[in-house]
Amino acid sequence: MARPDTTVGQVLLDRIEAQAVVLAGLDDAVRADEPDAVHRMRVACRRLRSALRTFRRLLAPGATDALVADLRWLGAALGRARDREVLAERLAARARALPAGFGPERVAGVLAQWGEAESRRVRPEVVAALDSPRRRSLTAGLTALLADPPLRPRAARAAAPELSRIAAREQHRTADRVRTALAAGPTERDTALHEARKAAKRARYAGEAAAPAVGRAAERFAERMKDVQEVLGEHQDAVVAAAALAGQAAEDGEPFAYGVLWAGQLAAAEAARRRLPEVWAGASGRKLARF
Repeated sequence: MARPDTTVGQVLLDRIEAQAVVLAGLDDAVRADEPDAVHRMRVACRRLRSALRTFRRLLAPGATDALVADLRWLGAALGRARDREVLAERLAARARALPAGFGPERVAGVLAQWGEAESRRVRPEVVAALDSPRRRSLTAGLTALLADPPLRPRAARAAAPELSRIAAREQHRTADRVRTALAAGPTERDTALHEARKAAKRARYAGEAAAPAVGRAAERFAERMKDVQEVLGEHQDAVVAAAALAGQAAEDGEPFAYGVLWAGQLAAAEAARRRLPEVWAGASGRKLARF
């Protein structure tokens, strides 16, 4: 449990400082193209941006707008590389599971080569982003925020009740998006599910930020929201993979094998949609957000 003198503002600043350290420490690893470095930097961007948005009522209006925009920009630059890497790995793994008559290793090899080519194509964007004035501005902005936090008076409130209110708000926001997604027709469904995924991720990060102050209750909240995020992430990955296969089928000369893989991705998306109500039931209880 949080100490009585722990404020919600201090919880926020601790979260920002921890993720800013992660972000700064990954520059060399990303430049060297070390395994998982791009992913870890992208996650740090997301966690920072989520903290600034989720806890925005504790901060002076407009004080962090530029930081949020810069974090979104850097995350997008990193995302173009990371998304292609994950997509190629997913498709190559599925290809290796094809029946022998489909040439699984051949198809997997073609998909792996495509993924490598895509990664080489977008990698200069990542390095350029790290070398840019905007990246330096982001670093300076985070340093300035921590040196002179633009906290409003409500940031001095006791941590536990405020963190519980924030978690409940994010849970409610996620619930709204999950309901919208479950009720959506085929045309709007994929977009609605993706929006629900983003809400679940933000709720998860709110729980992570609260955990050092309030302990196991916040960890449990984060875990349940992660479960929701992951089932929705499986849906999104399958939808993106199916679209990529449809686009590459004629170009790579493997239309039949790609068609089988495409059907498999649609089935994976459908399976994730079917699992969502059960997974959400485990994350929707009101008591879950009571820290």
